[in-house]
Amino acid sequence: MDFTKSLKTILQNITTLDISGRYIPSELLLHGPLTFPVGMTDDYQCFVGAAFYGRGRVVVEGHEEFLSKPELKTFTMNTISWLDMSRKGKIGVNKELKALADFLQKEGLPCVVSDLVPGLSVYCCRAHSDTEAETIQQFVAEGGSLFIGGQSWSWSYSHPDVVSQYPGNKIINKFGITILSRTIEPKLYKALDPQTEANTYLFPRALCQLLKDLKSVAELKPPLSSWMSQLKKDVTSFLKLPASPIVSSMWQELSDFVQPFNLPNVSKERPVKSCSKEAFIMILAQEMSCMDKLGDPCVTVHIDATNLGSDAWRSTGLYLAPRIKATLLFPASAVGKGLQVQIGCQTDDLSSAEQLCRAPVVVCKKNVVNEKVVISNVWGGLLYVIVKGKSQLGTVPITVYGAEPAPIFINGQTEVSSWLETIRTSKIPWAELITENIILTVPSDSIRSLQDPDVLLSQWDTIMCAIAELAVIPKKFLRPERFVADVQISAGWMHAGYPVMCLQQSVKDFTDLKIIKKDGMWGPIHELGHNQQQHAWEFPPHTTEATCNLWSIYVHENVLGIPRDKAHNDLKPEKRDASIKEYLKNGPKLAEWNKWTALETYLQLQEGFGWDPFKHLFSKYQTTSDVSKDNKDKMNLWAKLFSQAVNKNLAPFFQVWGWPIDEATRNELTTLPEWENDPIKKYIV
Repeated sequence: MDFTKSLKTILQNITTLDISGRYIPSELLLHGPLTFPVGMTDDYQCFVGAAFYGRGRVVVEGHEEFLSKPELKTFTMNTISWLDMSRKGKIGVNKELKALADFLQKEGLPCVVSDLVPGLSVYCCRAHSDTEAETIQQFVAEGGSLFIGGQSWSWSYSHPDVVSQYPGNKIINKFGITILSRTIEPKLYKALDPQTEANTYLFPRALCQLLKDLKSVAELKPPLSSWMSQLKKDVTSFLKLPASPIVSSMWQELSDFVQPFNLPNVSKERPVKSCSKEAFIMILAQEMSCMDKLGDPCVTVHIDATNLGSDAWRSTGLYLAPRIKATLLFPASAVGKGLQVQIGCQTDDLSSAEQLCRAPVVVCKKNVVNEKVVISNVWGGLLYVIVKGKSQLGTVPITVYGAEPAPIFINGQTEVSSWLETIRTSKIPWAELITENIILTVPSDSIRSLQDPDVLLSQWDTIMCAIAELAVIPKKFLRPERFVADVQISAGWMHAGYPVMCLQQSVKDFTDLKIIKKDGMWGPIHELGHNQQQHAWEFPPHTTEATCNLWSIYVHENVLGIPRDKAHNDLKPEKRDASIKEYLKNGPKLAEWNKWTALETYLQLQEGFGWDPFKHLFSKYQTTSDVSKDNKDKMNLWAKLFSQAVNKNLAPFFQVWGWPIDEATRNELTTLPEWENDPIKKYIV
């Protein structure tokens, strides 16, 4: 269908669409045959979509605030005109969109604030309620028009199934448009050119073209090759849509295509381009495998489903082979309580990578909404149960069919003799070393020579206690930290988070005790330090890569016996001295105060007063509420609290380092004694 005429009407006299500001829109998936994009980014993310449905019309915006945004006045008027279809009918505006009603009334349009009532030409509402879903769908089918807006990303924080369960989607999925949890950067975008509508990215059109091209041996060509990044994301969302004739038909075609296809042989030695046919096949196979025979063997595992911290993975000690379906039977008391089943642990999404050493997504999840959960993963993986934060479900027994034991060593439970004789020789590709506060997930091949996991994990116990000691948190973490090794990760050599992700080459750095005791392990502790950083005393971007290193130094010196100048080359005295001089050479500039320069400020405080003031402040911040988000305010608060903790006026010290110490803080600290041994004094000319 040619949508050029409709686009000309909606975009008349419009060259840009301004969605800048504080409201972050959701991305839209246009999957219906009568849908078309109206607002789109340069990367083909849609933030305004339109559709024909029955005898009516629909326009969807990715945020409800855009419906009445002053900068979109002309666009809104054009949209209302297109929806009204020259009827000059009455416009109904839901009471939750009062600003839109005021706007339309000022423009002289016949507008009434009400629910959907008979006699309306256009109905405007938010996408945050589905109470009128069936009424709206019938209204549009019979010739009415709908103007609706809403974002789903905030809703997704507590509701994982956005595509089918988000209230607005229960209304508009039928029209061929879905509001996704993916977000779009709020800024000024160039309006689409109606004359090029036939060449504009539209998911159903692009997918059909791709399926044709996949059957040939030729490489993908523009514009399809440039659409691939967006197309892969949209396929993943599309396959989650509720059943319908169109979805089922496309699902069958995709399924028929994948089944006979030999999966690409991708590895570090044989990577593929992210925008290649092979990459798409891997994503498609992953999604198809995650969708319903009890298998063998059968085992019952007991999961600790009491979790006072953030969402936590519970290891089952089991592995599911590629393409094999596992069936998990949960007690009725655990159903609908936020539990999830997860296959795989390499959670980094590599969709944005230029080339791939593995499939972009290799993890599969399912919510426990029934007593029986059937799950599979084309890539296989370790089996986990995710326990939602603040859960109080106690111990949950789960009967599992189809999975097999993985090589797991639990400190204090597994016999070393069992490890040496049987466990470490397992052919399962992934192993886990588990102790109270940390879990190491590594390739089985990398730890087959490990003679005594108890000794290694006992060392890790001591390290984790030291991390908790400096952070002033309970020695038993609310959830154990996790390290997961992968052939390719989304950023750097390692990156913080849950789990901490690292490249497989670095496994020896945290599993070989000889290396740990000789050389230390700056990188792993650096990432665990990131996980301890708190926004109240962090000053991003300056301290992001600085204060995490306090934990690296603390662990190396207090646990491993490695002094700071041996723990990292940049902490050698001569390098520290040169760094300070370079920073102060032309006067301190806060923009240049970061990483090692920023860390130096904290090191001088630590070397002057020890670790106790840091522990005191980290503890105090845990009970300090309403801390400003402004860096200047936070830096003044830290300077004041640290000064009070050591009973010294540190305002001059921080000012030399370029901190924006205000007059109120300086005045408050004048009653404290001067820091006579201030180490920065000698650098002041």
